[in-house]
Amino acid sequence: MKKALRVIGIIAIVGVLAAAIITSMTAKPGSNADKVWDTAMTIGNPDAKNYFIIYSDLVCPYCVAFENAIVEHEDEFKQYIEENDILLEIRVSDFLYEYGETRPDHSRYSAIATYCAKNEGKFWEYYDKAITRVWNDFFKGSGKAAFSKMNKYGQNYWTNIGEGLGLSDDFKTCIEEERPLEEIQKNAEKTANLASGMPYFKFNNYTTSGFDLSWGWEYVKAYFDTGLNS
Repeated sequence: MKKALRVIGIIAIVGVLAAAIITSMTAKPGSNADKVWDTAMTIGNPDAKNYFIIYSDLVCPYCVAFENAIVEHEDEFKQYIEENDILLEIRVSDFLYEYGETRPDHSRYSAIATYCAKNEGKFWEYYDKAITRVWNDFFKGSGKAAFSKMNKYGQNYWTNIGEGLGLSDDFKTCIEEERPLEEIQKNAEKTANLASGMPYFKFNNYTTSGFDLSWGWEYVKAYFDTGLNS
């Protein structure tokens, strides 16, 4: 009887070990997938060994300066992401409208338009175009002083960017109805709990905030390099 029980016990242990081995071969512990807020706002290998996050608002001058440097060096940026096995996520919200001192309306306008474009599968096309437009139209020469100039434009400023990309009529309706507003507000709240300052960066274990309007790609790369070394 004891021998039979011992055999059964050995079989059970072997079974547990086999299941564990199979699980370890198929599962991906620590995968980035369970950390990403929205895969549509990512670029790079989902299972990359390096996970970089940018918290951004499209009317934050320093956010736009950082991201415009990336857009202007798109080929170098994509090569850097691929060669260094990085998953980069942009977490966009109306943070400045929800938590900023001046609560600029365009913070909300821009976030709504960006999410409406994302819902049509055009996040990166819209985001890159909007970054270039906002940088050249407002922040390139005047920084924060550009807010007064921006206030002269209505929500149509953001709608027109999407129309220039050939987005559907539903894109405009999405903006008018503010369909993604609840999602945007939730992301702004989560950002407020995680970030200090805007833009805010979490590149692996390296966290920092801020960027200078006069800085370019070499400073972006320095931030990235620090993240890789963290």
